[in-house]
Amino acid sequence: MPPKLGYRIEAEFVLPYARCHPDPIAMPQPFPPAVALAALLRPYRQRVVLAGVALLVAAGAMLAVGQGLRAVVDRGFSAANPVWLDATLAAMFGIIALLAGATYVRFYNVSWLGERVTADLRQRLFDHLLTLPPAWFEAGRTGEVISRLTSDTAQIESIIGSTLSIALRNILMLFGGLVMLFTTSLKLTLLTLAGVPIVVVPIVVYGRRVRRLARESQDRLAELGNRIDETLHEIRVVQAYGHEDADRADFGQRLDRSFDTAHARVRVRAQLVATVLVLVFGAIAFILWVGGHDVLAGKISAGELSAFVFYAALVAGSVGALSEVWGDLQRAAGATERLMEILAARPAIRVPAVPVPLPEPPRGEIRCEGVSFHYPSRPNTPALQHFDLSVAPGETVALVGPSGAGKSTLFQLLLRFYDPDGGVLRIDGVPLTSADPRAIRSRIALVPQEPVIFAASVTENVRYARPDATLDEVRAACEAACADEFVSRLPLGYDSDLGERGVKLSGGQRQRIAIARAILADRPILLLDEATSALDAESERMVQEGLEALMRNRTTIVIAHRLATVQRADRIVVLEAGRIVETGTHSRLVLLNGLYAHLARLQFAA
Repeated sequence: MPPKLGYRIEAEFVLPYARCHPDPIAMPQPFPPAVALAALLRPYRQRVVLAGVALLVAAGAMLAVGQGLRAVVDRGFSAANPVWLDATLAAMFGIIALLAGATYVRFYNVSWLGERVTADLRQRLFDHLLTLPPAWFEAGRTGEVISRLTSDTAQIESIIGSTLSIALRNILMLFGGLVMLFTTSLKLTLLTLAGVPIVVVPIVVYGRRVRRLARESQDRLAELGNRIDETLHEIRVVQAYGHEDADRADFGQRLDRSFDTAHARVRVRAQLVATVLVLVFGAIAFILWVGGHDVLAGKISAGELSAFVFYAALVAGSVGALSEVWGDLQRAAGATERLMEILAARPAIRVPAVPVPLPEPPRGEIRCEGVSFHYPSRPNTPALQHFDLSVAPGETVALVGPSGAGKSTLFQLLLRFYDPDGGVLRIDGVPLTSADPRAIRSRIALVPQEPVIFAASVTENVRYARPDATLDEVRAACEAACADEFVSRLPLGYDSDLGERGVKLSGGQRQRIAIARAILADRPILLLDEATSALDAESERMVQEGLEALMRNRTTIVIAHRLATVQRADRIVVLEAGRIVETGTHSRLVLLNGLYAHLARLQFAA
């Protein structure tokens, strides 16, 4: 993708719309599809001009063929002049050769533009998706986004690489043919134009229906993508519960609905094309009948009638082709609208115009001052309420409490996936809303409860934290996380592919790879969300040793439901309903006989 393309699109029509519509989740139909396509083509204006010139030359050559046909009939056949006939046919061959060359140039360039612009658009969409916060994806579905990124962009490719060129060519043929019709016979041309409204009305009526059905068809495909994505990613649960038959039936119903919508679209489009062809060629037959009588009456020559029929057929063919591609244009317009909705979505988390730099060297101090927060999807349920917490540099704080108490929410706010509704969060004294989100995240290493493993090698998965890390550093991180012992037994060692979502590893092995990634990141703040929950007792002991070495002189916040893993924390903070209800060491909290003591009794008794 050429540099600045995405920013050019954004500056010209995305940002003006976004300023008027600040909703970060969805902004429908932000700008006309034609404007969007023009912006995508602008970086390649030279190729567009070359294709346009070739299109004009090809159209002129095609129109010139009609005059050559007139000359062949009137001055070759009718005048029985073989010399003129030979010369005219030779000239016509030259015109056809020019037509072929211009068509080649046009076809090559528009096809190149289709491929290039589609690649640019996919890159731009992917880049933009990476800037959107988790809240945006919570409001939609990943399968639908994937459908837009693949099938909808394929529609754009078809339009730019073929359909749009065909449409422009036929528009030129239509107007050029009409001009030649007027110069050939005014009477026959007026009779021809009288039938135009009969042809245009079906195009408008049917075209609207095709566009509506095309968008519905794309939505149905997105639903299918969502269903496939969910089922295949959770295939173990599907088969464990014997849900295959129910899933087959549900998918079949969705497939039938998708087929019914596509079938309706195809039927309406076929009706449009058939109606237009009948009307157009019926009109040509009528004109031929009138013109034939004029030739017999000596009002026009046979060559003029031949040229008129040629141009009339050209005009009719152009109208028929336009009616056929109209449906494609409508589908592409719908696809473009869907894609531009994504580009128009603005992240709620913005980089300040002048971000405050975080101090160097980093200390790792965390302060939460009166923080309140509600998730956008649950506006009536507070996730945190007047939350105050200070974590000193190098301190280890454990967050404990029942599910929904707000422990994970604190991590989301520290990573600035969301901004608080009230209060301030600070890292090293800098309010998070005043700093660049990427600078904030560069100081935090995260080990989530569900380990994230990519379909790549061990080295690539661990190196995800630091792409420039050496193999020795990767190996050292794996040794610290007690992962080297099983990695070395894999068929290709550190080059072994782990499969989609780490399917080739056990749960504990996946967790140790995630811990190795955090160790390699070597950042001043660690967020451990049940980091050892998937490990057996022996693996947990080994990983805990590695984590303790890593946690020295680093600020660490640990979320743990298993209280045995947090007893050695410097401080334990107990949360309930988004508030801090208890703070202290394990022994002190047990003596308080509050919520923590209750949770401890339940676990240790079990």
